[in-house]
Amino acid sequence: MTQRVFIDGEAGTTGLQIRERLEGRRDIELASIDPAKRKDSDERKRLLNSVDAVILCLPDEAARDAVKLIENEAVKVIDASSAHRVAPDWVYGFPEMAKDPRAKIAASKRVSNPGCYPTGFIALARPLVEAGLIPRDWPLSVNAVSGYSGGGKAMIAEFEDEASPSFTRASYRIYAMGQKHKHVPEMQKYAELARAPVFAPSVGRFSKGMIVEVPLPLAALPGKPKLVDAHAALAAAYEGERFVEVASLAEAATLKTLDPEGLNGTNRLKLFVFGHDEEARLVALLDNLGKGASGAAVQNLNLMLGLEEGAGL
Repeated sequence: MTQRVFIDGEAGTTGLQIRERLEGRRDIELASIDPAKRKDSDERKRLLNSVDAVILCLPDEAARDAVKLIENEAVKVIDASSAHRVAPDWVYGFPEMAKDPRAKIAASKRVSNPGCYPTGFIALARPLVEAGLIPRDWPLSVNAVSGYSGGGKAMIAEFEDEASPSFTRASYRIYAMGQKHKHVPEMQKYAELARAPVFAPSVGRFSKGMIVEVPLPLAALPGKPKLVDAHAALAAAYEGERFVEVASLAEAATLKTLDPEGLNGTNRLKLFVFGHDEEARLVALLDNLGKGASGAAVQNLNLMLGLEEGAGL
């Protein structure tokens, strides 16, 4: 049976990527709004209430407004914004997260897609917290670099549009130096931490791709875990997963560097443990528009509609 899906915000970066992954599938029929009626609230409301599932690819406030327009209780919603990521009545859509939430995602009418940075951080930190290697009140930090597409139209213009007042030729820059970032609450909540991590995001002159790092002073932790213990906790957490892979310690030891664009165009997330028994460098590699956004949304959609989880991915 074909199920109808409406992407509200399909002209944006994430919306276009989701559409690309869904087009041509026989089990999905895409409903689209007439471009001339994108700002017509009556037409949007009609579409939002006439399909089996909606994927919201909108700014946070617009996503909240869109949810208010949905009166049909049968419509399933995936929100790709950060508007509902820590809301108690929404399910967090990270299927591979510890304590496997697939059943909750499949049964839910409201699923919030994880952020790209939190996907990498939570994937690295939560298994070690659950294994008791990292205390819940440990002062973790997370350093990360993303392709500029993750910043939406404004940041894309900054790196691509020479006519834009914000255009820069910089190859790399840091941002959010005031230490207030919308991703931090979901990082803390879903890594099950008692205190928020110190988040240091940056952006490079490449469109998409991402590296997320968590430095870990093993010798300073209460149990003084070894490098092999950190790796074993991650390997056990993601054993048998299709889209999350933990590189062996042997593979990690052979690497001299990592390319943040190495998994572009995929829904894959690859985790690495570098270092030695005194200190570790936990690293996640992913496509910020793949497993960090559109790929994750399609994976969640498949689960919510009772379809094969990896369809279109």
